[in-house]
Amino acid sequence: MTSELGLLDTNGILQQPWIKPERTSAGLGWDKQYLSVQRERPYRESFGAAGTHLVILHRDGPVTVRRGQGKLSRSRQVPAGGLFIHPAGRDLTVELGGALSTVHLYITDDLVQDAAGGDRPVELAEELGIGDRLLEQLMLSMDETLRRWEPAARTYLDQLGSMVAAQLVRRHGAGAGAVDDRPPGGLGDCQFAAVRAVMEERLADPVSLAELASIAGLSVSQFSRQFKGRTGLAPHRFLLGLRVDQACRLLRTDSAPIADIAVRCGFSHQEHLTRVMRAHLDTTPGAVRRGS
Repeated sequence: MTSELGLLDTNGILQQPWIKPERTSAGLGWDKQYLSVQRERPYRESFGAAGTHLVILHRDGPVTVRRGQGKLSRSRQVPAGGLFIHPAGRDLTVELGGALSTVHLYITDDLVQDAAGGDRPVELAEELGIGDRLLEQLMLSMDETLRRWEPAARTYLDQLGSMVAAQLVRRHGAGAGAVDDRPPGGLGDCQFAAVRAVMEERLADPVSLAELASIAGLSVSQFSRQFKGRTGLAPHRFLLGLRVDQACRLLRTDSAPIADIAVRCGFSHQEHLTRVMRAHLDTTPGAVRRGS
């Protein structure tokens, strides 16, 4: 049986009395990542090294954070969405200057080394207050998976963990060990998977092209061009296809009214869903539900 990653695998921050967890992955059998969402109070403390890499996402702010000791210390005012990265195997001294809501993600070094895929071990850099929209979105997606956890989501969780590890190696590796998974002129696997994950999670909500481009780390024009080059479809047409596919699945497996399913899948009303299904599949929601 696979062991679960838990508090004993972290550097001890989450065990302090000023931490008030809202939710954690404890008890869910997550073996390569541990996620905790909490409210933190101001503090200064030193922690021993852990065998896991730590990524902290600031959910609000700005707040001043200082890491290190003496002349080697440095501080920065970190805005909402800022990230704090601490590699495995290193002691940590940190000072938090104000109250803060955070997401802590601890991942195993095995996951990071697998993402690197090389013969030489990869080390991560210490980061303070940096922005990385892809990594931010992946952590928020992992938190959303935690909120709605069910065992069937395990494959998706593992995919998110691998994507986090790949992004850490690609953007936050120390020295020459860092790699880039994005082929010249193309949308990389990690970026594409993150964009698709956001589309699938937010089928019922409007998602702007600018937001998707930001997640991929590209300009809107670059993203639109590279996305179509990879999928053969413009982003909005690809998203429409995901919405139609999900509607078909729900029509076959869910007894909710067709109008409700239409709205849940991002269509404005039942007639909108019917019109799109006629154009794309030459069928209707009623026919799909009847299996005809």
